[in-house]
Formats: sequence, C-alpha cells, structure tokens
Amino acid sequence: MSSAAGLLGGRRVLHAQPRQPMDWVALVRQGLPAASVDSLVRSTHLTQSQLAQALAIPERTLVRRKREGALSPDESAKVVRLARVVERAEGVFESAEVALNWLQAVNAALGGVSPLSLLDTEIGAESVLDTLGRIEHGVFA
Repeated sequence: MSSAAGLLGGRRVLHAQPRQPMDWVALVRQGLPAASVDSLVRSTHLTQSQLAQALAIPERTLVRRKREGALSPDESAKVVRLARVVERAEGVFESAEVALNWLQAVNAALGGVSPLSLLDTEIGAESVLDTLGRIEHGVFA
C-alpha cells in the first residue's frame, strides 16, 4: 500500500518525509516540486491529461510548472489531496489496482460520477472519503 508521500515521490522528490497532516502544511505552502506530478502519474497510472482534469489544473499549466520547478500552493494542495485520497482508497480496498479502478468508475453513491472527478474540490474530496469510510464499514456493499 502506498503512502501519500510515496505517491508523490517520497523523500527523493519532496526533500521531506511528511507523516502527519501538519507536516504537509509547510510543503504545500512552499509549493511541491513539479516532479511530484510525474511521480503521481507513474504511481496511479493516470495520464497527465486525466490528472490535470481531476485536479482542475490546465495541462499547459502543469507543463509550465515542470519548467519552473514547483507548483503553486493551491496546486500543491490539490495534488496532496489527490494523493491522500488514493492512499485512503488503497487502504480500504487493500489493492492499488482495485482502488484506482474504483476511483475512475462511475459511482451511484456519489451522484453517478466517478470519485476522481470530484477531487478538484474540498467538498468533493470529503464526499469521496466519506464514501470510502462507508465502504470500509460495510454500509455500501
């Protein structure tokens, strides 16, 4: 099972080892290294286009950030949010493949849209996490 930090490239890319939510605050505020996006693409097997759409960050902006070397704090928060949701889904389903398939599949409990399509907003991500909690506790079988 992957950690959010591992999905984003770990210490090698982040130059830190965040373990608690507060550890992420400084990383997000300073802007994650742009290489964390490449790590997330590799670990989730999403295309950069799918990732850009899920984060509501234009693909051209991601390309520009790679040249600049770092994401903005807002973009960093979205990337971390996605990584934390993937980590949680992997924990619930006990499989990276099953978790990623679930994130991309239309879900009746989420209004007939894919969980991935909701991760561009905090409220959407909370709904996805709530649904994962329900699955974990057998509410949605």
